[in-house]
Amino acid sequence: MEPLASLIAELVALDSVNPDLVPGGAGERSIASTIAGWLATRGLEVHLDEVRPGRPNVIARARGAGGGPTLMLNGHTDTVGVMGMADPHRPRLAGGRLYGRGAYDMKGGLAAAMFAVAAAATRPLRGDVIFTAVMDEEYAGLGTLDVAARYRADAAIIAEPTGLELVVAHKGFVWLEVEARGAAAHGSIPGAPDAIIHMGRVLAELAALNQQLLARPSHPLLGSGSLHASLISGGQELSSYPERCLLQIERRTIPGETPAQARAELETIVARLAASDPRIQTVVRSGVDRPPMEAPADAPIPALIRRYGEELLGHPIRTTGLPYWTDAASLAAAGIPTVLFGPSGAGAHALEEWVDLESARQCAELYTRVIAAYCA
Repeated sequence: MEPLASLIAELVALDSVNPDLVPGGAGERSIASTIAGWLATRGLEVHLDEVRPGRPNVIARARGAGGGPTLMLNGHTDTVGVMGMADPHRPRLAGGRLYGRGAYDMKGGLAAAMFAVAAAATRPLRGDVIFTAVMDEEYAGLGTLDVAARYRADAAIIAEPTGLELVVAHKGFVWLEVEARGAAAHGSIPGAPDAIIHMGRVLAELAALNQQLLARPSHPLLGSGSLHASLISGGQELSSYPERCLLQIERRTIPGETPAQARAELETIVARLAASDPRIQTVVRSGVDRPPMEAPADAPIPALIRRYGEELLGHPIRTTGLPYWTDAASLAAAGIPTVLFGPSGAGAHALEEWVDLESARQCAELYTRVIAAYCA
């Protein structure tokens, strides 16, 4: 097995299931130790940042001579669970593909970035190259949040699998909940305030709001924001009027939309409906939110990726956006212009997962060329 495929296989063989997703999951300690050792033997400055007990980030630096910009390469070490998979941590090579949990999401891109930063340590660059192999991307993104708080860079590439497409924007999300409170009463008494029926009116208004959002796409790569009702619960028993109903909502946001805007949309709806029946009290609460991401139009890294990508692949690199959130937003929010570019494959979070090895080799070479040009 050639060196890059061998490294991907070594990483896939390490169980790094996120324990916040799967209680009892192995976590990132073992894979972090392996990555740190591999990089240290290739001359990089390496240390571990313990973000949570037993769950470190790996930080490696190829230090330049000075006077040049710093580029960060980022990838996550944790995976989702393996229930239903046969031999999930036994890497299998077939038809130019390497199979196993995490091969695609994202140990293939992680290994490609490791090869590129190792090559950077052998070259006379002016700028630094920082490699961050982070924990917890699959749950709360704590690893990259910690990196964003501790380290500075002039630009970043996240090696998530993108099918060799350049991702320069993605959506964010806002979690909200609305609680309606009526009055508990015997089911035989007509006219009692019904919290669930009131929430039905809220749901109808939310459906109308979502249609309005979808009808006005305003971002060239991401389209429009959207929302959906995620979870609902309420009532006490079949023979009683419900005293309470709780609705949890996810609002997907595009650049320019904020958590405050998303909350205001919901508050406008519930205030109008509560006015129609003042016996029902309605409360809106904010939950977790993560921002959307968009690389600056004049950022140099996208241009370099397009240039060297076309040289390597023989065709123009497609520039696109993603409908979901990634760690790129955490780096961008810290003032680090960030894009995503990674290998091809399939099976993220699925029972069969694989990475295309040739695409991983192309990523390693592209990262190496971009580093040489940007940090020269």
